Amino acid sequence: MKDIKIEDIKNLSIDEVTIKINELYKKSKEEGLSEEEKELQGELRKRYIDAVKGNLRAQLSGIEYKKK
Repeated sequence: MKDIKIEDIKNLSIDEVTIKINELYKKSKEEGLSEEEKELQGELRKRYIDAVKGNLRAQLSGIEYKKK
């Protein structure tokens, strides 16, 4: 995946975010990350978590309670 900047994160799909998170994780274990890469990794993780929360909220809001 090409190099991305923090301001580009909002335009990425969740699949792209996941791929980049995994790439940065692998790089961190093999050779370490620069400060810029650490910041990018944190922002990508935040974007991923926000998406998961949004999906959960959407699922929960679609639930209808049935009266017995």
